Amino acid sequence: MFEWLGENWWALWLTAFLAFAVVEMITLDLFFIMLGGGTLAALVADFAGADLWLQIVVFCVVSLLMIAFVRPVALSHLKKGPADQRTNIDRLIGEQALVMEAVSSTGGLVKIGGDVWSARSAGGVLPAGQKAVVSAIDGATAVVSAPPEQSTQS
Repeated sequence: MFEWLGENWWALWLTAFLAFAVVEMITLDLFFIMLGGGTLAALVADFAGADLWLQIVVFCVVSLLMIAFVRPVALSHLKKGPADQRTNIDRLIGEQALVMEAVSSTGGLVKIGGDVWSARSAGGVLPAGQKAVVSAIDGATAVVSAPPEQSTQS
């Protein structure tokens, strides 16, 4: 078996690629797929007749280049998009909220789209009944501020 593997490194590279692909499907962080790209490059080098040391160098260089240059671009494309395609808590940023219980820098309650959230103010105290805008989500707490037209009047 080890003799066969020593003569057929392509099987090791293919197995490594499949392992990296499975781990990428579990983690979804675009890291292991970059390593998978390196294994495919090493597989091509093996089919081209390169020695094992050169295959390893090809794997390392291609993987590092993909991690350094391809991954950041891919992540930025995944994270940008129109507001209507945002999901989960990202969708709440910029939404209007109704202050249910006075919100200060230490706490309070707001209603965002039918759900009541614990909240804190980004600046100043917001009285109950006032409208606010969600500027961030910090854990399970909405960070809110007065709408721009109201903040200029105060």
